[in-house]
Amino acid sequence: MTRVTPNHCYVGLGSNLENPRQQVTTALKELQQIADTYLLSSSSLYRSDPVGPAGQPDYINAVALLETSLAPEALLDQLQSLEQQHRRVRHTHWGPRTLDLDIILFGNQSIQSSRLSVPHPFATERNFVLWPLFEVSPDLIFPDGRSINDLLVACPLGTLEKISV
Repeated sequence: MTRVTPNHCYVGLGSNLENPRQQVTTALKELQQIADTYLLSSSSLYRSDPVGPAGQPDYINAVALLETSLAPEALLDQLQSLEQQHRRVRHTHWGPRTLDLDIILFGNQSIQSSRLSVPHPFATERNFVLWPLFEVSPDLIFPDGRSINDLLVACPLGTLEKISV
């Protein structure tokens, strides 16, 4: 695995199949098992309305703050391996899933590759990312200079509901 100077990395977690609360809780523990990566903090769990095809169950979401010495794509490989361990199937874009792990931010880097876009392209528009992110890092500044506080003004809580701490 490629290693780099340790970076803080934010990972979004989501699930809406096969006991979503347990899927996210288990994944948070499993993040601690990734080599050269440490779970520094995690948000509460949140219930959110699904994005994508109609008729899906609600999601359970959270955000984890990691410190990792892995390169961004090496971390992505590890996250996708965890998704596979949770029997994630990719049939429908934005469709239901047992586990979704997305790199939201990786240090202060902007990354555009065939496999990875950081900051996550929709992070600044989704309350189920921003509110848990704010809980973990209330002073966070995105690579483009916008603060988490400024982003929250444009992305209200809406129907997002904190369900556990």
